[in-house]
Amino acid sequence: MADEQTLGLRERKKLHTRKALSDAALELVFERGLDNVRREDIAARVGVSVRTFNNYFASKYEALAYRQVERMRRSVALLRARPVDEPLWAAITKAILEPLEADGGTDATPSRTQLAEVRKLLASPEMQAEMSKGVFGPEGELVAVIAERTGTDPERDLYPRLVATAIGAAWQAASDVYLRADPPVPIVSLLRRALSEITAGLPDPSAGKR
Repeated sequence: MADEQTLGLRERKKLHTRKALSDAALELVFERGLDNVRREDIAARVGVSVRTFNNYFASKYEALAYRQVERMRRSVALLRARPVDEPLWAAITKAILEPLEADGGTDATPSRTQLAEVRKLLASPEMQAEMSKGVFGPEGELVAVIAERTGTDPERDLYPRLVATAIGAAWQAASDVYLRADPPVPIVSLLRRALSEITAGLPDPSAGKR
């Protein structure tokens, strides 16, 4: 994925419009509830036509998923750029967390009302379908990058697929706890903990209690 600074003016304007539409979609979900947001509302919030919205996204769910899918792609690009001699899981942790931290995820704590809407959103089949288009699945771009770093074959070797699946599992576990936390907590802290546990080899937490 091209860095924004390397894009021409027209491409940067398109990228900014895409981000603005995605952000507006989430803002409206928090204000009105998922069921009460239409693509016309999102377009109006940004000050563009519905036709313009349709040029960028096929549905409100695609607009809502865009930011997270885009962060996933940034993580892949960052991992590819990490020093080749850096330990794999240290590189993965930095690459996964950096886009979230850059977008303010370190301190972003949702309200209980917002969290309820996020639960509804992530439970919807439409949103699940959009998120499945990301890069962390066993057939995604992440497998290829891990294979590059580890000198393995993305088609034949088990290892890069196991690592990619483990990263996806860390995201899923952190998200599950995030959605149930009371009081709410930032997703970044949970994801950092999940990746740290995997890096450590998932030690049995009950071992020290025996």
